[in-house]
Amino acid sequence: MTSSPGTASLESRFFQIGLVRKIDKWLHAMPHPSLVAEISSEHVAAVRWGSGVGDLDSVAVEALPAGSVMPSPVDNNVTQPDAVRAALRRVFTRVPHKGTPLVLLVPDSVVRVFILPFDNLPRRADDALPLLRWRLKKSVPFDVEETVVSWMRQAGRLGGLEIVTAVARQRIIREYEEIVESVGAPVAVTLSSTLAALPLLEERGATLLVRLSGKTLTTVIVDGATLCVYRSSDMPVEAAQLDPKAVLEEVFPAMAYYQDNWNGPVDRARVSGFGEREETFRLALASEAGINTGSMVDVEGAYGLGEPVRDMIRHGLDSLAGWMMNSGS
Repeated sequence: MTSSPGTASLESRFFQIGLVRKIDKWLHAMPHPSLVAEISSEHVAAVRWGSGVGDLDSVAVEALPAGSVMPSPVDNNVTQPDAVRAALRRVFTRVPHKGTPLVLLVPDSVVRVFILPFDNLPRRADDALPLLRWRLKKSVPFDVEETVVSWMRQAGRLGGLEIVTAVARQRIIREYEEIVESVGAPVAVTLSSTLAALPLLEERGATLLVRLSGKTLTTVIVDGATLCVYRSSDMPVEAAQLDPKAVLEEVFPAMAYYQDNWNGPVDRARVSGFGEREETFRLALASEAGINTGSMVDVEGAYGLGEPVRDMIRHGLDSLAGWMMNSGS
């Protein structure tokens, strides 16, 4: 994993992408704080993990007033900072941060993820970064010179070089970090929510993840050790009013792309973030796509976890559990 240079604080604390331990050990070199906090459009949450996988020490969740956080890659996100700060304080009362560094998970729409084919990319970060920013220039809705870029290498379908690239506007990332720091909690790593959740997915075959957070739908396909598809879309409404057909219209192009480019079927699907309507969306996807479809608590990686952790996953905290799967050994 490589990060672009920036200010001293951003260089050390900006998100570093990674899927799972099993995928080329993307997270091998990054810090692994046991305390994880998440700020979404709907809630603030924190979890402290013990020394072993699934060893849950404490967890707390606080709902946010509607409109407190408005995820965007370009505009101000924290529109009601006092409400977010108050929720953070209540969470950290039950999960004390003790002034130690933590992992901060932010909404998917803040961090753009691209899978870029390259004939060759220099190993030196100073040489690679200008090439990546040039490739990204027409793909992001902000000046690429105002961004922090993280990237890693993977083998493509035919053995060619692919660069998985995550990019976000510095100002937006700092907006999230600063509000956490304002309540005395230093940030060691900042990561997008779905990237943090991916360690829960199956290690064998191709798995489709359909994950909704607020109005952001993220569709991912992971095949063994390779990230094949990653796309985020803004839905018109949240889960309670969302038509399953609208979700299927976003998912099917991703599946078709995978099948055309990887010459194989998607083996299974997992859904997350649909709340009380999860079964409706799960059954619609299973029926229309013709594949085994379950929730995130049904994944093989969750079977060996204790019931408190599985209950977290059921209640939409799969990203916090996913981080633990990477950092727990």
